[in-house]
Amino acid sequence: MGLLTEGINEVIATTDGNAAPMGIINRNGTLHMVLFRGSHTARNVVRDRWVVANFTFDPVIYVRTAFDDLPDDAFVREEVDGMTVCRLRDAEAWAAFAADVERSGDEAITVRLTPLREEVLDLQLHPVNRGFASIVDATVHATRYVKNRDPWLGELIEHHAGLARKCGGPREWEALELLKRYIADRAGE
Repeated sequence: MGLLTEGINEVIATTDGNAAPMGIINRNGTLHMVLFRGSHTARNVVRDRWVVANFTFDPVIYVRTAFDDLPDDAFVREEVDGMTVCRLRDAEAWAAFAADVERSGDEAITVRLTPLREEVLDLQLHPVNRGFASIVDATVHATRYVKNRDPWLGELIEHHAGLARKCGGPREWEALELLKRYIADRAGE
């Protein structure tokens, strides 16, 4: 199986009816995810012991799934190794994994992933786009920023927003506006 490269691969992880941006860590052929306690993804992975990595290059999906739920029709159910898993309908490719908790801490759990199946649905070339990458980075920072309003994270978000405006296209600009709305909506949390 070869969809994941060495390092941290940014994907949209799906569990039963849930989607969220996640990094899958691939070090020396060993695959892991770090999941924050209290998240839907962590609860579902611990309960069901599977996760699907969805490969998509839509920056709006990264922002939306970081802060909100997708409708049921955004998902497709697939049979893999005798279990039903859930993937994104619009994914370009997906990979299903068995997921076993390896370490459990107060704030996060580390899950070891074992590949089960992968499928390429729509092979497209995606040139490196700093605007897209900046949306992913800004979204990661924003998920933490809305919890603690750390000014340093706010500066990082603005840095990446500037890159998204400069290097991105209409879809990155739409994702950036959505991200700003999510941050503003959560100002009182």
